[in-house]
Amino acid sequence: MAGNQQGSDARRVPFLGAVKDAEKNFLTGRRERGEDLESAVRFFLEFLRGFEELAFEGPCVTVFGSARFADGHPYYETARQLGRRLAESGYAVMTGGGPGIMEAANRGCKEGGGLSLGCNIKLPKEQQPNPYLDRFIEIEYFFVRKVMLVKYSCAFVVMPGGFGTLDEAFEVLTLKQTGKVENFPMVVMGSPYWDSLRDFARETLVREGTIDPGDLDLLRRAASVDEAIALIRAEAPC
Repeated sequence: MAGNQQGSDARRVPFLGAVKDAEKNFLTGRRERGEDLESAVRFFLEFLRGFEELAFEGPCVTVFGSARFADGHPYYETARQLGRRLAESGYAVMTGGGPGIMEAANRGCKEGGGLSLGCNIKLPKEQQPNPYLDRFIEIEYFFVRKVMLVKYSCAFVVMPGGFGTLDEAFEVLTLKQTGKVENFPMVVMGSPYWDSLRDFARETLVREGTIDPGDLDLLRRAASVDEAIALIRAEAPC
């Protein structure tokens, strides 16, 4: 498995062209038809570039989590250990390519001799590519990025995070709930961090009938890295 390159030598695939704030411009509302057609072409080209650059062999696990936990934080160290164990178990590790939990998982993967991948998106702060990537692409559009993070993985691990992590987690939960992805374990780590969210789901969403009680089982909780690896091995199709 490739993964012995130094992070500084990571294969970098840049943005398409020099259109500033392409996603922001697209989401401003009604525009001229030609402008929307131009955006559609850019969507297609970005997908195509992702398909070409993320063609790799072997199974992959995507790890989500906050960019704000630094080296030495317990969540960072757990993600680093997780990345290493995944690599040692034969999995590539994909993240959003940024700092924090993403960096930790990529770092552990490199240390374990695995293939470390990132789908980065350029933001005003926080989202700079971390130095532990064998290969990464920079994406203009959030929705394209989420497709790439789902498409090439056979399992997710969700670490503590903010709105971005919640967005990614609920996207995958919706795909699982509606049967768009199957046999795709979604493992949640950092249990105390997520307990209030689970209580809300059980005591409000289930009680009000907006989700079924069985939907709570779409999230598989793991208290340790060993437990997370065991769940992935048992339930992932790869």
